[in-house]
Amino acid sequence: MKESPGMNKEAIRCLLCRRPKCSTGCPVSTPVPEAMALYREGRLNEAGELLFRNNPLSAITSRVCDWRDFCYGHCVLNVKKIAVRWYEIEQEVSDLYLKTAKLERLPEGRLNGRKVSIVGGGPGGIAAAVFLFREGADVTICDSRKRMGGVLRYGIPPFRLDKSYIDSYESLLTDAGVVFKGGCKAGRDISLKELSEASDAVILACGAEKPVRLGIEGEDSPMVMDALQYLSDPGSFTIGPEVIVIGGGNVAMDVARTAARRGISTTIFYRKTFGNMPASPVEVEHAQLEGVRFRVFEAPVKIGDGTVTFRDCENINDPSTGKLLTRIIPGTDHD
Repeated sequence: MKESPGMNKEAIRCLLCRRPKCSTGCPVSTPVPEAMALYREGRLNEAGELLFRNNPLSAITSRVCDWRDFCYGHCVLNVKKIAVRWYEIEQEVSDLYLKTAKLERLPEGRLNGRKVSIVGGGPGGIAAAVFLFREGADVTICDSRKRMGGVLRYGIPPFRLDKSYIDSYESLLTDAGVVFKGGCKAGRDISLKELSEASDAVILACGAEKPVRLGIEGEDSPMVMDALQYLSDPGSFTIGPEVIVIGGGNVAMDVARTAARRGISTTIFYRKTFGNMPASPVEVEHAQLEGVRFRVFEAPVKIGDGTVTFRDCENINDPSTGKLLTRIIPGTDHD
C-alpha cells in the first residue's frame, strides 16, 4: 500500500477486519474499517463525511469518550497489547471535515416542511438537530443557557475539550438556518403545550443536570455544591484551601482536576477501589499526575461544619450471585 504523506502510521497496522470488533464495541457503531480505508487512500474529506453521517459529534466524542473501553479496547490486536489507536485518526479526520462542513438537506428528506422543537442545546440536542435538518425539518432549539453546547460548553473543562469545537457546531447549525433560542427555559419561559402547538414534534434533550443525592445528614449545607454547578463557572466560587470530591466517575475527575489547577488541595473519596471506578483510567491517571489525592474504600455518612465523616468499606462477593458488593464496615467512623 502506498503511504499518503503525513498519514498516521497507526492506519498501516489496522487489519480492516470484515467483522470489526472496534465498530461493534463503539456505542454509536462507528464504521471504522470503511473510514480507515478512505484515510489510507488519502480521501480524508470522504472519510470525514462518512463519520459525520454516522455521528455528527465525532470531532468531540473521539476526544472525550472512553476509547480504552470502546474502539481501542475491542480491537482484535488488543489481545497482543498492540491495539490500533483509531481514535487519533478519527480526531484528525473529523477536525478537518468540521472546518469546512456545511449542513445541507438530503434531496430525499422525509420531513420536508415539518417543524420540530428541541428542548436542550447540549450534545443530544445538537445531534438531533443535525439529523432532523438533513431530513428536511425546520428546527428550533430552546435552551436555558445563553449559548449552545450544554455539558460540552458548561460542564467539560477546557483542558479536556477545547471550546472552539462547540463554537464550530454552533456556527454549523446557525449558518444552516437552525434557530437557537438561548435563555429560554421550557416550563418557565415557554410551556410544552405552546411548543407542541407550534411544532409537529417536540424532542426533549434536557440532559442530566439534576445531581444524585447522597441521602446523608448535612448534604444541604452551604459548604456542599454539586459538580456541574461548580464546573459551569469555577471562578465564581470562593472556597477554602481544601476540597473533598465524593465519587469516582469522569465528572469527579473533572472537578478534582479543575480545583487542583486552581491551587486548591484536592482529595477524591470513593467507596470502592481504583479498579471499580467508572471513570476512564486515563482521567484517573491525569488527576494523579496533577496532584489530586485519592482515598478509596471510604463512604460518606455525615457532613458537618467543615468536616465530613466517612466509614471504611470493603469489597465482598455475594455468595448467592457471585457479584462483587461493597460492604460498609460499622464502627469505623472517622472525620
